[in-house]
Amino acid sequence: MLSEIDLHCHSTASDGKLAAADLVKRAAERGVRTLAITDHDTAEGFRQGLAAATELGVRLIPGIELSCVWSGITIHVVGLNFDPESAVMRAAEESQNSARAERSLVIAERLSKRLKHDIDLGAVQALAGGDQVGRPHFAQYLIDQGLVPSMQVAFNKYLGAGKPGDVKASWPDMAQAVRWIAEAGGIPVLAHAHLYKMTRTKLRACIADFMEAGGRGIEVAYGQMDSNQSGQMAALAREFGLLGSCGSDFHGPNRFGLDLGVMPKFPSDVAPVWQAW
Repeated sequence: MLSEIDLHCHSTASDGKLAAADLVKRAAERGVRTLAITDHDTAEGFRQGLAAATELGVRLIPGIELSCVWSGITIHVVGLNFDPESAVMRAAEESQNSARAERSLVIAERLSKRLKHDIDLGAVQALAGGDQVGRPHFAQYLIDQGLVPSMQVAFNKYLGAGKPGDVKASWPDMAQAVRWIAEAGGIPVLAHAHLYKMTRTKLRACIADFMEAGGRGIEVAYGQMDSNQSGQMAALAREFGLLGSCGSDFHGPNRFGLDLGVMPKFPSDVAPVWQAW
């Protein structure tokens, strides 16, 4: 369905294809009235999109998607409605940016060795336009250098899971990410929990630790989540007393056929996160 509320999407401040102002404009055109730009480890999407949101009458909620680790598994925690200018959030962004910068250096070194071609990290950073450097930027660099013919080949051979460029950053533990959001006055939401390769018992243990650290929400209507997955997340929300959140996880046109506002129907028996605002 098309929702008027989308609390999970990405701009060029991380790995999205649209600048924040263009993302807000697209949201307005599609009838999304409340939007959170949740870029990876930065709130720059909110800062860059606020003027456009004010002009177009879209309620823009401060958002971020923090990378972290629980029990050796990379977890994403979305932060909503925090103070983006708070000292704690600025410090969190700086910490995450440092982890990403270190990761970029390792990726460049590994690709240089594997391809026997010096990777110009400055050129990769230029492709990111001053925002975060991610694997898609390395892939585009390899294409521009004529080292691979396409983005798909770049990931299949060098940057995808288990390949030389698949480098894990030194992310904080989940409890730290949750505390950052909570201390900045926001609501920590466990992102796309149905995608983590955990048994139900392990996922429930993760949620218990998430709540103990101060977690308050879980995504129950997300992008291409099917009705069974949505039902499972809604059941966990009810069991643990978590607020429900929703979002498309839109990154740009033609990515998985998703668009802003596209997601399953929000479960009627779960309290929505926006009730807490």
